[in-house]
Amino acid sequence: MSQLTHFDNSGQAHMVDVGEKNETRRIAVAAGSIQMKRATLDLIMHGEAKKGDVLGIARIAAIQGSKRTSDLIPLCHPIALTRVGVEFEIDEKSNTVHCTVTAETVGRTGVEMEALTAVSIALLTIYDMCKAVDRGMTISNIHLLEKQGGKSGSWKAENSH
Repeated sequence: MSQLTHFDNSGQAHMVDVGEKNETRRIAVAAGSIQMKRATLDLIMHGEAKKGDVLGIARIAAIQGSKRTSDLIPLCHPIALTRVGVEFEIDEKSNTVHCTVTAETVGRTGVEMEALTAVSIALLTIYDMCKAVDRGMTISNIHLLEKQGGKSGSWKAENSH
């Protein structure tokens, strides 16, 4: 495994210098899930949650979260996102909402953290909007599915969990 890039030769944390890197199109796809009681999922599916359209608001929260990643992750570069796509899949068999986010930019550093942050914020928003009826919801399996672009090229998870 290569050296951790967020530490200098003396072990001090620093923001990686990306000034010499080429600007390329960069894409990252991340996913995660939130499991809940069947009654909670029914409220989401039928638009009957007290606070409103849960998935619509979670989608907007994910996009906002992706744009604020560098404010939340100390050594993350602020980047100009060119696209953030948020998709939800409802799994009635397991009472789970799956979230997948695709983040894109043209720049000198990747968008993995933006995609992962967006998924996290979407799932936390679902939790926040539904916690009055189900505090036992479980957020899990937040992970990177793939990334494209940059010096290291493409990477894809061996199994999507």
